[in-house]
Amino acid sequence: MKGIFFPALIRLLHWLSRLPFPVLYAISDFVYLVIYRVVGYRKKVVMENLRNSFPEKSEAEIRQIARAYYHYLCDLLLETFKTLSFSPEEAMKRCHFPDLTVFNQLYAERKSIIIVMGHYGNWEWAGSSMSLETPYQLFVIYHPLSNPYFDQLIYQMRTKFGTKLIAMNNTFREMVKNRDTISATAFIADQTPSATRAYWTRFLNQDTPVYEGPAIIAKRMNYPIVFANVQRVRRGYYEVHIELLVEDPRAYTEDQISEMHTRRLEQEIIRRPELWLWSHRRWKHKRPEAPEPIAEKK
Repeated sequence: MKGIFFPALIRLLHWLSRLPFPVLYAISDFVYLVIYRVVGYRKKVVMENLRNSFPEKSEAEIRQIARAYYHYLCDLLLETFKTLSFSPEEAMKRCHFPDLTVFNQLYAERKSIIIVMGHYGNWEWAGSSMSLETPYQLFVIYHPLSNPYFDQLIYQMRTKFGTKLIAMNNTFREMVKNRDTISATAFIADQTPSATRAYWTRFLNQDTPVYEGPAIIAKRMNYPIVFANVQRVRRGYYEVHIELLVEDPRAYTEDQISEMHTRRLEQEIIRRPELWLWSHRRWKHKRPEAPEPIAEKK
């Protein structure tokens, strides 16, 4: 059955990607009614995450953010599949970098960099535009999907304009192998890491484990860290604003670097919460308790 269903679904997604944007957004509005009003897709998770993150907000405000989030989630899914039929010109028109000064300066100094960003705004379009607009060879760290049909589809979308992918478990090995290439390696830094192998901090009013991969690798390879902020200008249009977050990673501890990019992402989420991935189970781990001190022998 899977041998028939998934190939048919992939063909449907390719067909959907060729529809004009007004039609796609009409479909998105209908899907919103289904998944929010009828199905209630992960509604309990979303509402719990929002209430814990914004304890100062009223229930009416929380529900307003939730509705805006589900509207945006539907847009985001269809926009992502639209990448399958994008031309380079349309990709740059829909998502662009207003100011490339930071990238151009670092590239002129022949410095490879690490980019940190979150599941915020259309991160997929940001990757496509970066490969088209900047001089860097972009590598993106990703989790291969267990479903081979969708894994191939995501791979096709993300590499369409020259981006290269690195499986997470091969990150450092591949970066060392490619160190002679002036590259930008992008990490989605709000993944949920193992509770015992993470930096713990307060993020959106909750104890949160932070993936330390970007900080560890930046220090080992002495790569500057750039924060990418994907902002939605209006429906179907984005801008990616970049800022140099850490110029000399060896001047900081790994925890300090992790704290910096976590705080920076938090600022953007608070400013426009509907653009973050609230249906993700971000807080499924609890902070480990400190071990009891060993009593001295008398």
